[in-house]
Order: sequence, then C-alpha cells, then structure tokens
Amino acid sequence: MGREEEGSGSNQPELAVFLLALRNMLIEELSLYLCDNQSLLKAGNKWIVEGRKATLEGRPDVDSKILAAAIKILKKRIAAGTATVLV
Repeated sequence: MGREEEGSGSNQPELAVFLLALRNMLIEELSLYLCDNQSLLKAGNKWIVEGRKATLEGRPDVDSKILAAAIKILKKRIAAGTATVLV
C-alpha cells in the first residue's frame, strides 16, 4: 500500500486508521486502541521514549504528516487528563 516513492516501509494505512479513530473519540473519553500493527506501536513508542528530543521537522513524507496530526490530538487528550492506551 502507499505510493511507490514512499517505499514498502510506509505505515500510511495504519497511521491513517489510527488518526481517524482519534478524530472520532471524545477528548474526555478514556480510550483503548487495539491494533495488530507493530509498526504503528513502534512509531508511538518513539514519542514516549524520546519525548522532547523527537521531532518531525523537515520530514515531508505523508507518514510524518499523519503522525503529527495524531500527536496533536493526543496532546489535547493528555492536557485534558484523558488516557489513551494503544495495545
């Protein structure tokens, strides 16, 4: 899936589904996201482990844009004190 220039390592479909799920959750609602894609969980883990050091600056690929949109929503959920669990 994804375009040829993105290579076979694109997580675009999985990231897009995760973003759609986040957009459909109420910010104040505890959420459990179950997925069977290790790449999505690894992408999320990078943000937990690296924290402030992680950046998407200068990464124009579609995967990074989708991940940035998801992180924006997750930050709102964190600010509201709402848990989001990915398994």
